[in-house]
Amino acid sequence: MNNVRAIIGPHAGYSYSGETAGYAYCALKPKSIKRVFVLGPSHRMYTPKCHVTTASSYKTPLGNVTIDSKVCAELLESGHFEPMKRSADEDEHSIEMHVPYIASVMRGHSYTLVPIMVGSLDITSEKLYGRLLAKYFDDPENFFVISSDFCHWGRRFSYSWHDDDIGPIHRSIEWLDREAIRHIEECSSEGFSNYLKKYRNTICGRHPISVLLRMIEGSKSKHKISFTHYAQSDRCISISDSSVSYASAVVLKLSAARDQSEDDSTSAP
Repeated sequence: MNNVRAIIGPHAGYSYSGETAGYAYCALKPKSIKRVFVLGPSHRMYTPKCHVTTASSYKTPLGNVTIDSKVCAELLESGHFEPMKRSADEDEHSIEMHVPYIASVMRGHSYTLVPIMVGSLDITSEKLYGRLLAKYFDDPENFFVISSDFCHWGRRFSYSWHDDDIGPIHRSIEWLDREAIRHIEECSSEGFSNYLKKYRNTICGRHPISVLLRMIEGSKSKHKISFTHYAQSDRCISISDSSVSYASAVVLKLSAARDQSEDDSTSAP
């Protein structure tokens, strides 16, 4: 049984974050997956809602990936999702950078894609979208990719939080990110929300991650989130430096993990 239900992975240039993304995608088991949802933050346009693509397919170097028009239509019919404009769709790299990974891992298997651009949601909206997507999350034929980089540090990002007691800037950044990771691994939407209010960490996929946490809260099963890799684009030591952090995580369905363990123990000699 496939107990891997979702991953969190970065969306920077492959030379920067490709290794980190690999730690997430190596957990994806294509055999049982029929549909892949990608939730990516909006970088180019402001919106307080979630948007779904109106394209019929996405082109990648590994071939075209078919969009699940039926599911996209269902989401639009709910009245809470908006159609993504073609210009926004083409400009949004948080989704685009994941599609080749998906095409590579799913090569040789039949599947469809559901791209969702997540806007600047408030807590009420995060709860709403988590509730609307929970039924898809509980379907074992669906898989979710949550697109996010972590701390964007430096003057060019207008963010330079640093605690001298922790040590050099790059260590302070890692401490900051690992505090976010701790709340995410606890599957605590409230803890993550309070953390963001306190530190204002520039995690660009904070809203997709929050929707994931709300989906888990609304799920019929228990889940566990485990981070598998962490990296920074540069080791900042002065205020003139800058860096972006990357992290990968795997979301496991615990009941499925127990079933697999029981199966293994039963078949053991």
